Amino acid sequence: MYSPLRRQFNEAFDPAGYAALLHLVNETERWPTDFRISETPIFLTREFAAEVSRAGHEILAQLRTPEFYRHARTAIPAGLEVPNETPHPLFIQVDFAICEDPADPARLTPRLIELQGFPSLYAFQPFVMRSMCKAFPAIPPDWKPLFSGLDEAAYDALLRRAVLGSHAPEDVILMEIEPERQKTRIDFACTERLLGVLPVSVSDIRRSRRQLFYRRDGRDVPIRRIYNRLIFDELLRRPDLKLNFRLQDDLDVEWAGHPNWYFRISKHSLPFLRTDHTSAAFFADELPADEPLSDYVLKPLYSFAGLGVDIEPTAQKLAALEDPHAWILQQKVRYAEFVPTVDGNRSKAEIRLMFIWPDGGEPVLANNLVRMSQGKMMGVDFNREKTWVGSSIALLPPLV
Repeated sequence: MYSPLRRQFNEAFDPAGYAALLHLVNETERWPTDFRISETPIFLTREFAAEVSRAGHEILAQLRTPEFYRHARTAIPAGLEVPNETPHPLFIQVDFAICEDPADPARLTPRLIELQGFPSLYAFQPFVMRSMCKAFPAIPPDWKPLFSGLDEAAYDALLRRAVLGSHAPEDVILMEIEPERQKTRIDFACTERLLGVLPVSVSDIRRSRRQLFYRRDGRDVPIRRIYNRLIFDELLRRPDLKLNFRLQDDLDVEWAGHPNWYFRISKHSLPFLRTDHTSAAFFADELPADEPLSDYVLKPLYSFAGLGVDIEPTAQKLAALEDPHAWILQQKVRYAEFVPTVDGNRSKAEIRLMFIWPDGGEPVLANNLVRMSQGKMMGVDFNREKTWVGSSIALLPPLV
């Protein structure tokens, strides 16, 4: 990481600035931020930014091969496949742990943790970046979070093209389960402000023949395109929800993020991927006998936010799994504690590369998201009562 700017930021840090940041992210949009925001961004060196970008593109290159498509054919659980699948995902997230390089402990390197063919906080991240810049004058104005030569206007245009397609905002909805109750609702509010797309609960959508409708300004409006933020795992855990249609129905609607890619590009992909920045991964029923189980983390294929992850799996736990092929074992990585804090501790982090792959175009590495931790796991729920942890963003140095 870029040490001079880290020292400058820490020396200038004022708790009043963090209070100002919390005011901006919690009290200036329709909903507050329901997860912890870290006291700091992270500052990447030009070399690390180039390496993590290269690592992300290497992963995408493998996801575009015929061999991967054959691997992904078995990814969708029976009965959950949605018709009219798009040729490729619209959104891809690639999560890397920031680790010490085993060959050179003074050097940091990215190591793949997870990936998903599903949207992330695409509207919130620009918002939190602007909020940090207002709250922390020590952030130089020419340090930005965007990749691929994008500026803020180009990023907004790319996201608009991806979500809206050729439609007016009124014809597009952001679909979730009771969006006003979701932890990511701040992103829904930012999406509405940025794109004019309303968040709508899947239970409030009405079907007439092959057409879907939602209520807007007291009238029924046809839905032409769905920005899908609904996670199947949560839908399956909500038998109380009364839906007026099934996602598996043949509907006259476009998908801004087809639901099938949530499964096809997921933890299910990890055993397939092999690059210099990946670790060994196996389905739980395919771990080679000579691999020590203590070197691995056990993860359910389709959970989210760290649910169900077991960092100390045992043979007894594996034997108790009802469907071991619905779980993976991933080799543990050692996160570097590379962020010095003002209270003498050090934080570790992982960085999410946020790709947008517009219809008819090529995938673009657009933005990033950072999660910081001082605990055994990275999620904000696992770092309660700690400081300099939580959701953040990585800033790239200006181009020469």
